[in-house]
Amino acid sequence: MNNYKNTSLWFNTMDQEPTVRNSLSGDIDADVAIIGAGYTGLWTAYYLKKLKPNLKIVILEAEIAGYGASGRNGGWVAGFITGLEKYVTNLPMSARKECCSILFKNVDEIGSRLHEEGIDVDYKKGGVLYAAARYPEQEKLQRKFLKQLYKSGHTEEDCYWLDAKQLEDKVRLRNGIGAIFKPHCATVNPALMVRGLADVVEKMGVEIFEKTRVSSIRPREVKTEFGTVRATTVVPALEGYSSTIKGFGRYIIPVQSLIIATEPLSDTLWDEIGLKNREAFCDGSRMVSYGQRSADGRMVFGARGGYVYGGKPRSEFSLGDAEFRVREELMYDLFPMLKDVKVTHGWGGSLGIPRNFAPHAIYDPESGMATAGGYGGQGVAPSHLFGRTLADLILNRQTIYTQMPWAFNNSTHQKALRKWEPEPFRWLTSKTIVQAFTWEENMYQTKKGPSLSKSVANQVSNALSLLMR
Repeated sequence: MNNYKNTSLWFNTMDQEPTVRNSLSGDIDADVAIIGAGYTGLWTAYYLKKLKPNLKIVILEAEIAGYGASGRNGGWVAGFITGLEKYVTNLPMSARKECCSILFKNVDEIGSRLHEEGIDVDYKKGGVLYAAARYPEQEKLQRKFLKQLYKSGHTEEDCYWLDAKQLEDKVRLRNGIGAIFKPHCATVNPALMVRGLADVVEKMGVEIFEKTRVSSIRPREVKTEFGTVRATTVVPALEGYSSTIKGFGRYIIPVQSLIIATEPLSDTLWDEIGLKNREAFCDGSRMVSYGQRSADGRMVFGARGGYVYGGKPRSEFSLGDAEFRVREELMYDLFPMLKDVKVTHGWGGSLGIPRNFAPHAIYDPESGMATAGGYGGQGVAPSHLFGRTLADLILNRQTIYTQMPWAFNNSTHQKALRKWEPEPFRWLTSKTIVQAFTWEENMYQTKKGPSLSKSVANQVSNALSLLMR
């Protein structure tokens, strides 16, 4: 029997082991078949039922609702999506601002929806201290990024620079010299959110079959070991598990992110750290360290993970694994005051990276296939927005969401999906990028490299990070 409470800290906060729903037990017909009981699949089902209650909707899940990234992430409800700038660069400024406004409002709408449905997830909108800089080179990069945000439609109220003193007033990082502050971000317990949402859609009449692994997908037909589901519309909501279904791994590959959590900290220690408003945070390093102050007073801290040869998702982790020592050292480097604090949890998960490095919501009415993803590790909030977009696309509703640059139909979806290169090119490139990032970061931290070498390191890292775009 699986001990699902050990999936992540978030599952471990539950009072009891999650109940496993029944598996599929034979062939059935449905209007909509959704593969994956994570945020994207559940929000799509939720809005389809809201808009058309008589639809017969079936969700097929290989494990239990939330077992994938939806129950394992860092708990950010962010009003932004990595990669969206690819779509908005050539739009008029008014359209860019409208797009940004929808992303910002989405954070509040999720909070309102959770409240209305009675789903308690420790929701707290404290904003995010984004890309905190600790070296002059990082500050230069982040100030340049801030200018790009303004060009993409953000205003000075939506994001602004904090100097060293202003940053220290919010969080005390070692050598913190500045950061971008974005107010449109909340933190949640993601496992409580996905499990609560699953309960809600089930009460709405959606059938959720757990422990039902899908073996193949094609238009209007989904096969499992327990039977076949025939449906007018099929929605693969797989993200980091896309490679488990033949054909889908060509477009979305899994990359791991790893997270640790400390024991609950004392009020005195939190006074020393900051984050009084439970702000989320990330630093400006290439390794992308991030975290939050949990509702029960833990430091939750994560960092960029790795890529498994062949594009295989990963679900099993142990706090004893050496890779978690790396996360601990990164946390101690940012927060030296945590050096003697006990780390009690370590977990990870697979997020989906599209070859186009941009998010998408796609529906092809001819084949009846629909999908969404490409969130780049920030899927808690966008999955709600994209599930809503898919529902409108499937029901042929012309709304503000279907007019957004992330919405694609059968004639435009090739702009959103491209095939990844074969192995070993993906694996070799990922290793090279990580090595370059590590070299650059070490050079900045030790301050041993001459300015010319630092410039070269920066240029190499920039080039490699863009190599596969």
